Amino acid sequence: MQMTRGNRGVLLVNLGTPEAPTQEALRTYLAEFLWDRRVVDVFRPLWWLILHLRILRTRPARSAALYQKIWTAEGSPLLVMARSQAAALAQALSHGRDQPVPVVVGMRYGTPSIASGLRELVAQGCGNVVALPLFPQYSQATTLSAQDAILAAVKGWTEAPIVKLVHDYHDHPAYIEALAASVREAWQESPPGNLLLMSFHGTPARFRERGDPYAGQCEVTAHLLAQALGLPLEKWRQTYQSRFGREEWLQPYTDEILDGLARAGTSAVDILCPGFPADCLETLEEIAATAAEHFQRAGGGQLRYIPALGDRPDHIEALAQIIRSHF
Repeated sequence: MQMTRGNRGVLLVNLGTPEAPTQEALRTYLAEFLWDRRVVDVFRPLWWLILHLRILRTRPARSAALYQKIWTAEGSPLLVMARSQAAALAQALSHGRDQPVPVVVGMRYGTPSIASGLRELVAQGCGNVVALPLFPQYSQATTLSAQDAILAAVKGWTEAPIVKLVHDYHDHPAYIEALAASVREAWQESPPGNLLLMSFHGTPARFRERGDPYAGQCEVTAHLLAQALGLPLEKWRQTYQSRFGREEWLQPYTDEILDGLARAGTSAVDILCPGFPADCLETLEEIAATAAEHFQRAGGGQLRYIPALGDRPDHIEALAQIIRSHF
């Protein structure tokens, strides 16, 4: 099909996932992920030695064991949900239009790749593409890295589509309301815990010092969500999880806050991860399973994980609103 500027399409970007919960698949995935300069900006020769002589020799086995805990019959939960989100978004965006709007998944690492997603959209005639990285809060390690991959994908093309990148949507009203609705629904099923914890993926503290807006946007999202829920300051906390390596990352750390709450004998904590639009290893294993188990062992009560927004209708409508504004 001939590519035309009037034909619109959407590239739905997420971080990525290994192809299988095996050491070999994890070694391939981690080698690509951890070699990205936006993720790890250590001096390249030194980092190559650390990555290949230490990390890729030990971490794949540990990571594979964790992925095996969450892997489903359909495959990686992140990829399965990404395809469901894409299908729902295509339906929402095509409603009432003569020309359907295709939505294609492109992962920053692993498959399907960003490059393959762009090629698929061009094959469907899309000359005008909105790239929506499913990272509500902007960071050099996520959104900017996705932009790098988009530019690299079209390098050398004779003709490339117009690609508009969604920078962030950390304070979009429909996104905040979808988060609030998910919390209210959990509270309707059973009473609220003593505290609502909003856990975001961490980044090295020096990223913030160099001007990365990620931490500030996480704080805005947390405050807006607390405001939407009518929570006083003593009823919620914002934290950061998933730190890697020995250097200082954004604080407070989720695990340390949970340890403190457990030692204080807190009977019930609700936790959600507003920066993850789909459940994945960091939410299903790190928070819903491991953190909940550690919380109880440390003397706490119930740690209730509130699932990611996924393909909830209000979340899909929020994403559709964001995409339409970029059309």
